[in-house]
Amino acid sequence: MSRAPEQFGTWVRRFHPAPDSAVRLVCLPHAGGSSSFYFPLSRALSPAVEVLAVQYPGRQDRRLEPHIDSLPELADRIAEVIRPLDDRPLALFGHSMGAVLAYEVALRMRDAGLPAPVRIFVSGRRAPSRDRDERLHLASDADLLAEVRGLGGPHAALLGDPEIMDMVMPALRSDYRAVEKYRWESGRVLDCPVTVLTGDSDPRLSIEEAAAWEDHTTGLTELQVFPGGHFYLVEENARVSALIEDRLARRDAGARHETAARR
Repeated sequence: MSRAPEQFGTWVRRFHPAPDSAVRLVCLPHAGGSSSFYFPLSRALSPAVEVLAVQYPGRQDRRLEPHIDSLPELADRIAEVIRPLDDRPLALFGHSMGAVLAYEVALRMRDAGLPAPVRIFVSGRRAPSRDRDERLHLASDADLLAEVRGLGGPHAALLGDPEIMDMVMPALRSDYRAVEKYRWESGRVLDCPVTVLTGDSDPRLSIEEAAAWEDHTTGLTELQVFPGGHFYLVEENARVSALIEDRLARRDAGARHETAARR
């Protein structure tokens, strides 16, 4: 890293430093999520890949900071923070809301004249062009929590604790507002390879909506389908990390279009 911005340590967590890794992977959490969600992935990929997990404002050790409920603004901030990471190839991984952020951050890298990510991994999220009129950010706390529990996210059972709910709800609602108000701008297309990952029983995502990510890059795409629901990658961490390591190790990973299913 040629220079370290003041905000880098605030925004980025490096759970398993890997100074000799050939590539870095910047990971972007889901709505209501935090950097710690990627600790198992970081552990599995180290030392071959150095994982940098983004911590959004308003949660965990940043809980006293104002939330950012605009996805474009959040992408602006993240792109600026990671901009100095220019000494090694860089890839992006985003789950759910984080997938859209990965796409938007990659666009900002392109617009700034920076090298494109060697690959972006988009997980558990429909393509940006597949819009839905969703308004869960306006729902009651009970309805929003029911949605989160229905997705089976990590620690979902803890949301029955009033103290935990009070800590989590503001960030969760802010993130849902950000992603539900987001609108894709037609014509904004990447030029890097894209790996799309999804669970075969995700209640919020169809295979067709996942496959539509191929319309958002001139690079080549692949679709990987795993057993499980929206948070399939919790149970499938070993297989997901093996896939990521393989794709990042293959410098010709974009040399062909692949559509594969892992069952």
